[in-house]
Amino acid sequence: MTLTYTLMFAVAFALINLWLAFRAGKARLGAKVSIGDGGNPLLTARMRAQANFLEYVPLALILIGLIEMRVGASQLLFALGIALVLARIAHAFGMERPTPNPLRAGGILVTFAVTAALIVWGAMLLYGFAG
Repeated sequence: MTLTYTLMFAVAFALINLWLAFRAGKARLGAKVSIGDGGNPLLTARMRAQANFLEYVPLALILIGLIEMRVGASQLLFALGIALVLARIAHAFGMERPTPNPLRAGGILVTFAVTAALIVWGAMLLYGFAG
């Protein structure tokens, strides 16, 4: 079985992670800070955007892969993956704006909703309520 959606989203998430690392590195160079955030708010925001990405995306991607192994490529799985990609990009931009703001809040809410949907779908597959 080929995990086309999983591979596609893994590539997208890897690119987003590199973009987030580049943005943090650029802020780090601009602030002349080699370790930590040096109290620089932009660097702090960019570091947290990348860390938050790495806190949520790996488990969601694992769930996407396991669900795709079980049910194959589905439109719902594709939609959830696209929503997560867009949510993580929005969240990264929102981290640099004063809070509260719709990009950060939307990114968080959609990330939670997609992750919750994947958890429920995975549990239903695990316990035989979906197929």
